[in-house]
This record gives sequence, C-alpha cells and structure tokens, in this order.
Amino acid sequence: MSTSEHSRIVRVNRAPVLTLWATVVAERLGFERNAALTLGRAVAGSSTQMKGRSLGIYKPSEEPPSKGAEKRRDASSPMRPLVYASSRTVPAIRTPDGIRVMEKDFRPASAASVERYLASKFGDHLDEVRAAMDQLAASLSPEELNRRGFALYEAFRPAIPAGASGWGSAGELDLDGIASLARGEP
Repeated sequence: MSTSEHSRIVRVNRAPVLTLWATVVAERLGFERNAALTLGRAVAGSSTQMKGRSLGIYKPSEEPPSKGAEKRRDASSPMRPLVYASSRTVPAIRTPDGIRVMEKDFRPASAASVERYLASKFGDHLDEVRAAMDQLAASLSPEELNRRGFALYEAFRPAIPAGASGWGSAGELDLDGIASLARGEP
C-alpha cells in the first residue's frame, strides 16, 4: 500500500475498504465500536462471498452443518438475526460485552481481530482513511446513510480490473474523492 504525494491516494484492495466503511456506517447508526467492527467484517465477508460465487471462485457449500455446530448454535442463547445496512441480515448475539456478530462456528466475532486486520491492511494510513469515511458518514442523516451506504461505497471503492482477474487486486482509494462525496459533489 502506498500514498501519492500529490493527492491522497491509498493503494489497497476492496475488502478492507468495505470492512472499514461498514464499521463507520454501523457506528453512525448507533452501534458501539466493537459491535460495529464485527458488523463491518460480516458485511464485507458476505459481499466477498457473493462476488466470489458470481465469479465462480467460490462454490456454495453443499454440506449440512456439523452436529457439533448445530449443538453450539442451539446452546448459544439469544442469537437473533440483525438487520443492518439496507437489509443486510447477519446473525448476532448479545454477549456480556455487547452485541457481536456470530462466526461460522457460532462463536461471537472478535472486534480485536477486526482491528488487527484493518491495521495490517491500511498501515499508517488507517487514521486518515477512517477520518475521511467518518466525514462522509457524518454528512448524512443516519436514515439516509443506511439507505445509501452501499451505493456510496460503490462510488469511492478502489477501481480494479473486472472479473476474476481483479480478484484480490489492490486499487487506488482516493481520499479526496471521499471528501468530495461528503461535500455533496459527484
């Protein structure tokens, strides 16, 4: 990842960008930081799975859940679907630490692991990228942000080659472009 000296460009792939953006949106919608981090990862993971399937990179699982997983799911008290960000539904549970998205093995997701992931992908630019996204999120009411959040992500996400050839590629995230969207400019 690098930043251009003349403009605020960060080279990064799309998954961490969506993870951070979905986290920022969740916080603006009123979720506490750690819940928002796990929601951000769930939204990005879901989008990655859908895109991977559409490109033929991932195949839908044909195996039924293991008996152990079913037992853990049944034992994990108040798990409920949580509707977030314009109809994205993710399984969540209320833990002693607050709401957390559920992992595939029916354990609460770790906000700390999402923090480490974002730090590793954005490096020294994490605070600057987050500030630009916070500014954009604050420019809209929570209701409008919830309605338009994914379309805004599509407007500023890094451009990568189309199709399977672009899978996992880094592109340019233009922080000045995000700032323009916050000002209501196209």
